[in-house]
Amino acid sequence: MEQHKNASLSRRTFLAGSAVAAAAAGLSLYGCGGGNAETPAEGTGTDAGAAVKGGQLTGACAYSSTNVNPIGNSSALMLGATWHVFEGLYDLDLHTYKTYNALAAAKPTKVSDTEYEVALRDGAKFSDGTDVTAADVVNAFEKNMADATYGAFLSFISAVAAKDDKTIAFTLKYPFESLLEGRLSVVKVFPAALSEDDLKTKPIGSGPWAYASINGDDGGAIEFVPNEHYNGSLPATADSMHWDVLLDDTSRTTALQEATVQVMENVPDANADQLVGAGATVEYIQGFNQPFFMFNTLKEPFNDPRVRQAFFYAIDTNKLIANAMDGHASAVTGFLPKEHPNYHQASTVYTYDPEKAKSLLAEAGVTDLKFELMTNNNWVKNLAAQVKNDLDAIGLNCTINETKIDWASLAESDSILPYDVMLTPGDPTCFGNDPDLLMSWWYGDNVWTQGRTCWKKAGDGKFEELQTMMQQAREATGKDQQEIWNKCFDLLSEQVPLYPLFHRALATGYQSATITGFQPIATTGLVFLGASAKA
Repeated sequence: MEQHKNASLSRRTFLAGSAVAAAAAGLSLYGCGGGNAETPAEGTGTDAGAAVKGGQLTGACAYSSTNVNPIGNSSALMLGATWHVFEGLYDLDLHTYKTYNALAAAKPTKVSDTEYEVALRDGAKFSDGTDVTAADVVNAFEKNMADATYGAFLSFISAVAAKDDKTIAFTLKYPFESLLEGRLSVVKVFPAALSEDDLKTKPIGSGPWAYASINGDDGGAIEFVPNEHYNGSLPATADSMHWDVLLDDTSRTTALQEATVQVMENVPDANADQLVGAGATVEYIQGFNQPFFMFNTLKEPFNDPRVRQAFFYAIDTNKLIANAMDGHASAVTGFLPKEHPNYHQASTVYTYDPEKAKSLLAEAGVTDLKFELMTNNNWVKNLAAQVKNDLDAIGLNCTINETKIDWASLAESDSILPYDVMLTPGDPTCFGNDPDLLMSWWYGDNVWTQGRTCWKKAGDGKFEELQTMMQQAREATGKDQQEIWNKCFDLLSEQVPLYPLFHRALATGYQSATITGFQPIATTGLVFLGASAKA
């Protein structure tokens, strides 16, 4: 079984009673194509106390959602829940970003460059006791392929069919072998007989856990019970699991400090020492999570890449990281963080250079620009004051609009969308970690570029240039693939229709005296697979 010591992404652990970073083993941002592990990596936990077979696993979650449907699910809360309730043919170990066999009995069998077959695990059953069949898998894929969110991740599939009750046949549009298993992991399988209402209220899966009750509103809770029919590699390790939905930082901190939960998501930097003093462990893991500027590229002057570049030169990112993030982030030198195996230093790297910013604005003929910076009312709001000051310092007139962003209103429209520039966070590594997936999320032919940035409509040919290169990379392998991705990263660094300010290290807190085998991940969500309560 693969251990975390084989991985390489930086992590800093603040142990109970000590504020000194431990020399902990790293977590990898390894791409899905990096190999297949037969089972996911084990959590390491601590040696204090002993694991118990029963008991309860408990967590405090930082995000809310009422969307429990596994089809196209993209909410931080419910996507985390699906990792426990549902399986794909292959699943991602979120600690290593390597795939392991889930519903699949083995790696895909290659029939030709564009044809593969996958056999199901013997005895796989849903939590209602019914067998998982190839027809269930085909149904799940077809519905996700038609979904506006997941469809772009699965566009390489031409057709999926049931060869027999236990074998699924995939026909691809083009060779995709290097990324195949990781991308198949996006689809979670459920009984084909479930109605739309079932999927939206209390769906069932074949994973180690099943929903007992679901209230994803702030102040609510999600209750899980073991799937007694599960026969995979990660059975439930407790009698029950309980997640509190607590958006308020103080409420989550109090819950972990008082040990009413074992794990807390998204520890505020200001509360880390408080939790360590109360005996908890706070662990920071550097990942892809980021705040980004998003521009309305159909609205002048934000249709000019020089104006967009000026924003990034204007921001003193190192000061922002030091003050607002307490140092728990890394400066951007490319689309991917340096720890990622596909990292490439972009052709344009933004350092604090207000004179360069002013020069770019002058070249673009921009003077006396007044604009609104729409800022999400979550953790990025703490960045807004310095961002405004830095932008004002180069002669811009920035007004902050802190709000809960209505993403549905930022879809494709015949008129120019009613916003100027947005500062908001995002992290698609909850779906996977290969460069194609990450670029497809924000820069593919989807709602982000058809609406939101509207970059597809910009008319300068750069969107089309990126799509061509991304497709070339999908069909390439090895060094050739990486070289094409590098060109993509360069183009994005120059055009910046949407681009990160920094890559954030996520903080997770846990009570090592009450849980073992738990390890945090570098993206949103909590993973209790393989963890056990302590006596």
